[in-house]
Amino acid sequence: MQTPEATVIGLVGGTGDLARRMVIPGCFHLMVAGLLPEQCRIVGLALDDLDDDGFKEVVRHSLDEHARIAVEDEAWERFAAIISFARAQDASDYKTAFEQAEHALGGAPRRLFHLAVPPSAAASVVRTIQDAGLADKDRTRVILEKPFGTDLESARALNAGLHEVLDEGQIFRIDHFLGKEGLQNILALRFANAFIEPVFNRDHVDSIQIDVPEQLTIVGRAGFYEQTGCLKDMVTTHLLQVLGFVAMEPPVSLAPEPLRDRTGDVFASLQPIDPADVVYGQYDGYRDEPGVAPDSSVETFVAARVEIDSWRWAGVPIFLRTGKGMAVSRETVTVVFKEPPMQLFEHAPEVHDARNALRFELHDPPGIALEFLGKQPGPHLTVEESELDFGVRAADRDKLLAPYERLFHDALVGDQTLFTRADGVERVWEVAAPLLAHPPAPKPYAQGSWGPDEAQQLTGPRGWELSARHA
Repeated sequence: MQTPEATVIGLVGGTGDLARRMVIPGCFHLMVAGLLPEQCRIVGLALDDLDDDGFKEVVRHSLDEHARIAVEDEAWERFAAIISFARAQDASDYKTAFEQAEHALGGAPRRLFHLAVPPSAAASVVRTIQDAGLADKDRTRVILEKPFGTDLESARALNAGLHEVLDEGQIFRIDHFLGKEGLQNILALRFANAFIEPVFNRDHVDSIQIDVPEQLTIVGRAGFYEQTGCLKDMVTTHLLQVLGFVAMEPPVSLAPEPLRDRTGDVFASLQPIDPADVVYGQYDGYRDEPGVAPDSSVETFVAARVEIDSWRWAGVPIFLRTGKGMAVSRETVTVVFKEPPMQLFEHAPEVHDARNALRFELHDPPGIALEFLGKQPGPHLTVEESELDFGVRAADRDKLLAPYERLFHDALVGDQTLFTRADGVERVWEVAAPLLAHPPAPKPYAQGSWGPDEAQQLTGPRGWELSARHA
């Protein structure tokens, strides 16, 4: 992988939960893997009353708690040597902190700001960066966290505010699902193999399911979840972005803009989501969580049927499902193929509703499974359920970067391939507008279940592919 140029990294909100759980451990692992710039400084920017040593203590606690590799003394000393902190209240604080870090590196290093702030504060922070004289087109990049707005109007306002200061090429809207190795498996399997692409269309595909159940409840995130809910937390971000990769037309290259043009075509073809095709749920006990309103109507579960009105996918139902407090934790995309026109073979007694399907596991380590009917051993032409399962070899697992690390590295080198674009973000909110205007009342469901019964009915006789047999 490409080694980035000399860079000063500014962690805005660098003492917050997101920075401590994801960003700081990610930067540490990139350093250990040799993928941080050889000349690098990391500046924590926050309102806390800390000095450099105090921030280093925060960083060390973060690594001890969240790093996915051992924190060896030598590596920690190297990492601590590039860290500083500034109590950043205004543009002059930003300016002073970066002047000192850039002077330590010499020359004119690049600048990468990571904004671990609410969407409502993002444009204000970017204006502060501009006021500090740090928004140079050729040197500065900015990473923004989801959600990118809360509806179409706020997304447009956010993008307009950002574009007053930054070019689109400087903006990196991060969605860690797009950094998953399993999602890139979909691209590779589709476009590197001649036997897959000819059947990825409405003539051969019965349905597509994107299923991301989570066993965890909101685990202390009531403040965030009461404001956001499952739709904005998962569907308008992760699941629809995944769909963009699953359903896209072949790009002319894997360069950022040709690929994002094709995912943009998917979003443009998505039909507005009909609230009648959506089931909301709320797990039993959600209202008892600390910080949750006793009469809260926030959804912790969403199941939806969506459609893409394009030549390739017209008429193919696409089912999305995600929720908290469910039976399993999985990140699965299943492409279900149509049955043969004639049933020539006798089915074994244990075969029930068997289908040909291609299943992508997005979690790390990722995998691909092909479900099909094969001959049952014996003298008769009887078929049984069979499966080919392809996973990452154990020897290769240590080579995988975590999704956040992969995307952070891409931002360091300026590769926007796996980042969302302004027009795509706004189109997704446009598609979700009918649902935001008329949300269904959430149905109760038991923790550890597959969600409300109504969600089981959404797929009709097809059923959900991810169920007890794939749990």
